[in-house]
Amino acid sequence: MFGILYFFMIRPQQKKAKDQKKFAEEIKKGDYVVTIGGVHGRIAEVEDDTIIVEVERGARIKFSKSAVSMESTKAAANKKPAA
Repeated sequence: MFGILYFFMIRPQQKKAKDQKKFAEEIKKGDYVVTIGGVHGRIAEVEDDTIIVEVERGARIKFSKSAVSMESTKAAANKKPAA
């Protein structure tokens, strides 16, 4: 029973957390990203544990790297068209 629980619940969560951590470490200036809160923007600056996202010309917001959900191009690819 524990083996089934491990392969269907614990292991996928660990893999997703590992992928998210790797993505956060690879963020660089100029990437288009989507935050967990749904803010879309371009990375203007990268600091140690924070990033500054430019959401429109001149408007910048400071976020923790962990608040970035995915790259904007990946978000558009995952979006399915309405039928």
